[in-house]
Parts: sequence; structure tokens; C-alpha cells
Amino acid sequence: AKGKGQSQAKVNINAALVQDIINLEETSEDMQAVIEALKEDFSRNLNVRTSPGALDHISVVTKDGKFPLNQLGQISQKSPQLMIVNMTSFPESTAAAAKAIRESGMNLNPEVDGTVIRVPVPKVTREHRESLAKLAKQSTNKSKEALRKVRSKSITQVKKFKNKVSEDTIWLLEKQIQQMADDAATEMDKLLAAKTKELLG
Repeated sequence: AKGKGQSQAKVNINAALVQDIINLEETSEDMQAVIEALKEDFSRNLNVRTSPGALDHISVVTKDGKFPLNQLGQISQKSPQLMIVNMTSFPESTAAAAKAIRESGMNLNPEVDGTVIRVPVPKVTREHRESLAKLAKQSTNKSKEALRKVRSKSITQVKKFKNKVSEDTIWLLEKQIQQMADDAATEMDKLLAAKTKELLG
């Protein structure tokens, strides 16, 4: 058992000693950025109750390009059951905005009334909660994919130096990078578990 414990020992390389080979702080920041993006996605897009903030960043395709909804219309909560998007500033984009809301994956069914889009807030059903939990899992898997790319890129960078530094140094660096990726993946799993619990109640 003792041997196993040793093989699981944490590597902790002094980043300053290997900065000519790789910037470990940058690797860590890149991994942290993936985690932060997942947190942002969870808080913005995966809520049981749809709030005006959830509509802000829905991407609307107009003849002038793509814009987030909050740059085209004023979004407000009229009542717990109804949100309003006022498109007076960009009336020509009203239909495109309604289409984007309908296709946002948030189970919304907007109604256009002149330059106003009425967005009834859906009742929270068990089915809706379960579909959000599925989306949370999909988002986490995508983030893990992004994390693997950061890890691979860093390991590729380290391997470029295999003729210039000792095998031990390369091995330790690879182990350190793998460990950082494992820690980040564990943090993502914790975020997913907490979000799933919140969504499924």
C-alpha cells in the first residue's frame, strides 16, 4: 500500500525553474479560464427560472451581422410569468430576434406584437428540469474537451525539449500538467454535481 501511495504523490515543480521549457502559470490560467467559462455558462444559461439576464446573450442574426439580443432590444421582466423585449431601436430586427429566442434551446415561445416581443416564462416542469440537467452535462463534457486541448498543447510544448533536458524533467513536467488537468476536471465534476442537484431539486 505504501508504494501505491508514493506513486500517487503530488508533483510540485518550481515553475521558475522550468520557465524556459514551459510557462506552467499560463497553462494553469488557461485551465482556469475553461472552468470559469463553464461556471458562466451554468449561471447564465442553465437556470430553472428563465430571467431577463438569460436572454441578454442570445445571438441574433441580422443583415449587418450577429448581435447579442441586449444590444438590439430592451429586455425587461413584466411579471414572473412574462418578459418583454422592446425592439423600438431596431424594429427591422424584430422577427430575427423572435426567431433567435425561439431557437435558443430555453423552451421559449415568443409572440411578436409590433416592435414588442412578449416572452411567456415557461412553467417549470420535471421534464424541463431534466433537459436542463442534460444540457449541464453536455456543457461539462465540452469543457473537458477544451481542457484536454490545453493539456495536449502543454505536453507537446514540453516534448519539444526532450533532447535538451533530462528524461526525468520531461516526465515530471508531463505528470505535473496531467495533475493540473485532473484537478481542473475534478472541479468541473463538482460544479456539475452541484448544478444537477440545484436543477433537479
